[in-house]
Amino acid sequence: MKKSSFLSRALLAGLAALAVAPVAQAQAAADWPQHPVTIVMTFPPGSGVDVVGRLLQEPLGKVLGQPVIIDYKVGAAGNIASEYVAHAKPDGYTVLFGTAATHGVNAALYKKLPFDVEADFVPVSPINDVSNVLTVNPAVLDVKTLKEFAELVRANPGKYYFASTGNGTGTHMAFAEMNAKLGLNMVHVPYKGGPEAIQSVLKGETCCIMNQVQTVLPHAKAGKVRLLAVTTGKRVPAVADVPTIAESGLPGTKDFDSSTWFALFAPKGTDPAVVAKLNAAVRQVLQEAELKSRLEGMGNTIRLETPEQFKATVHQNRLKWAEVVKAANVSID
Repeated sequence: MKKSSFLSRALLAGLAALAVAPVAQAQAAADWPQHPVTIVMTFPPGSGVDVVGRLLQEPLGKVLGQPVIIDYKVGAAGNIASEYVAHAKPDGYTVLFGTAATHGVNAALYKKLPFDVEADFVPVSPINDVSNVLTVNPAVLDVKTLKEFAELVRANPGKYYFASTGNGTGTHMAFAEMNAKLGLNMVHVPYKGGPEAIQSVLKGETCCIMNQVQTVLPHAKAGKVRLLAVTTGKRVPAVADVPTIAESGLPGTKDFDSSTWFALFAPKGTDPAVVAKLNAAVRQVLQEAELKSRLEGMGNTIRLETPEQFKATVHQNRLKWAEVVKAANVSID
């Protein structure tokens, strides 16, 4: 009887614990956040990712009621930061500032990754769409249109060097995609991030780069670089006089669209209620007039999606870049 009584009490205690667990979890989600939230950055200070992350930092902290901390874990085209967050505690306090490249290009480009860009992350919220723009140093390449650019490079195979923000980054793959479609033979020079890459163009060490509008716009206004074509399907209001690559009419450029997006991701297992709260906070911040105006003025387009919608976006992005990487015949061990 004693043994039976003990088992009964143990069973009841177990059932009680199971009943309490969802309530405790719900309470924890309702109370989140109770301390600072850390956004792990995939690219270095001064990069396009960093610029947008910094603009988001303070207003997001105000909405959440807790400070937002920026933590840089730079390298391997964002893979170092991605791995860190993939293995972080799924409590909503550590999230990744990822991109279409970190969660699309890298899955196709790197043969072995210590994480899965879909299975090991919970898509929280997109932030913005970003256009890259073909940017040249006119002292190195005195061309004014994409057609002139293509003709000069095609006549000098292997002579011209283009910069990127690193192997496998969106800037690298956008250029590789364009070169493949136009049949251009150029030498790729990867740098550790946006600041170093654009400096190489300004110094004439490389002739050109396919970089984000917000990164190169100040240099274009100063007359140090020339913008030839944006990579999006439509023109970008911040540089409305710059045509799209598709507008060039060159063979292979019809429907060319190599835009990217920035977004927040959480580790798998993060409470959906916490994800929903963070998504709502991001959406609220992005619709604030001042921040929206600043982002759009730099060539960004605000992107608002629910976690479920963004999950579908991430999946489609992965499929798209797998095709581009295969067509460009690029891979990294």
